[in-house]
Amino acid sequence: MFNAQAVPVKPQDQQQNGAPQQPLDIQAMFAQIMSVVQQSNTEIAELRQESNALKLSNKDLQRQIRDGLQGAMALQTPKAASLSPRFALYVALTRNASPSAPPSPALAAKSPFLAPSVAPSFYVPPPVDVTTGQPISHEVEGFWAVVPAGGAGTRLWPLSRKGYPKFFLDLTLSGRSLIQGTWDRLLPLTTPERMMVVTGVDHTKGVQDQLPDLLPANLLSEPSPKESAAAIGLAAAVLARRDPEAIIGSFAADHMISGSDAFISSVKEAAATARHNLLVTIGIAPSHPATGFGYIRLGDNLNIKGAPNACRVLQFKEKPDSRTASAYLSSGNYRWNAGMFVVRATFLMELLKENCPELAEGLEKIAEVWDDEPARQQALQEIWPTLPKIAIDHAVAEPASQVGKVAVIPATFGWDDVGDFSSLADILPSEIGQARVLGEQSMGVSSSLCYYFYFSPPTTTQLTPHPLVRAVVTDQVAGGIIVPASGRLVACLGVDDLVIVDTPDALLVTTRARAQEVKKLVAKCKDGGWKQVL
Repeated sequence: MFNAQAVPVKPQDQQQNGAPQQPLDIQAMFAQIMSVVQQSNTEIAELRQESNALKLSNKDLQRQIRDGLQGAMALQTPKAASLSPRFALYVALTRNASPSAPPSPALAAKSPFLAPSVAPSFYVPPPVDVTTGQPISHEVEGFWAVVPAGGAGTRLWPLSRKGYPKFFLDLTLSGRSLIQGTWDRLLPLTTPERMMVVTGVDHTKGVQDQLPDLLPANLLSEPSPKESAAAIGLAAAVLARRDPEAIIGSFAADHMISGSDAFISSVKEAAATARHNLLVTIGIAPSHPATGFGYIRLGDNLNIKGAPNACRVLQFKEKPDSRTASAYLSSGNYRWNAGMFVVRATFLMELLKENCPELAEGLEKIAEVWDDEPARQQALQEIWPTLPKIAIDHAVAEPASQVGKVAVIPATFGWDDVGDFSSLADILPSEIGQARVLGEQSMGVSSSLCYYFYFSPPTTTQLTPHPLVRAVVTDQVAGGIIVPASGRLVACLGVDDLVIVDTPDALLVTTRARAQEVKKLVAKCKDGGWKQVL
């Protein structure tokens, strides 16, 4: 409690002023405090204005640098110029050349409602060894990066759709979609020739557009969704025939990871462990007692050279309740199961034969004729529909862990599967006490240029881009997330923890607490005949 007594004045103060001073009463003290607070608010507002001005200047500088780099790339040899900018730089570096580093390729606007609103982030060359002057290589011998890219676009609906799942979206406004970020993250560990993507036939064209350096032979198209065991197993079956010594690392196309050095280190340890005929997963250190993830129980250290942190997996645990999750977290012996697996392709096929023989047999028949286009299409048409629909955790990882054939690398990097709008809100920056906005935000007002796509005419599937200005005005709004993608002004007053996603043909309003249930609305839209918004 504030003591409502007058403040005494010291005798020396009275002498200096020549007359006794009256003590300050409570109102005068409060007025002085409010004056200081008001002055601080004014200074903060000025700093924010200066920050916005610096942001604009920085964008102009980035644009000038990008234009200069693109001009430098035009001076490359015809052979290098025929390659995409990132691959051309890779080839030049491996040949000890010193070209000007190009920017990352522009993200093709393949999302119906969200495309990059700023210049793409710049490509940063790998670090250089000061003793040799050569780029430091993290490449793992014989390592193939396999990226399962599937999804129905239900978790982030209506921002994502069936034809444009979240891995096509630029959710950080960095100029790179989630699948492009996955490519960038894995490229230091391998080469473009050893990058493989498994996706559905509906998404094949989008993957080709967003990953121009992906070889056509390394893009595997599934006729229909069959869960992760079939997708990863198909890649393993094909690679086991191409390269019997291949080590594959499976990493989802729609996850976000922070801490590239820690990620690279974990994958290197996983590859070293996988050479000992073990199925290796990477366990994420839990930051809170999450009930939406599976857990991995750690066993003893395996003492493997090149993998000092590799441990035996004792058990895979299904998604727990909050009390059990808290117990897992406090014990320190559990990690989140992020679905990352590293294994020799031939060993994975052996595990499939042991634990899911029907799936293994069908995949091997398809792989036998994969390089023959007519035979491949016939095999996919006849065999693929008969394959069991099962996750790789249930098909292989869980039964193999019971006989000691699964290891885990406890990781230290940050990870998020962006499973709903609440997770997306945690990733986006915001000022204290304000809602997150998928865009630029300043002083409670958010506005930035983006592009949305609409179907024109309505009876066709031809997407037509139109520029719009995203704008959000809020007052006394905290904790929620707003996605303005329709061109309308979104204004919110006195509402907390809401999820508002405004697109040209659908508006979603829910709470962060129920963000994981959005797929229920998608199912109701489907049942109600609203297929045009799916």
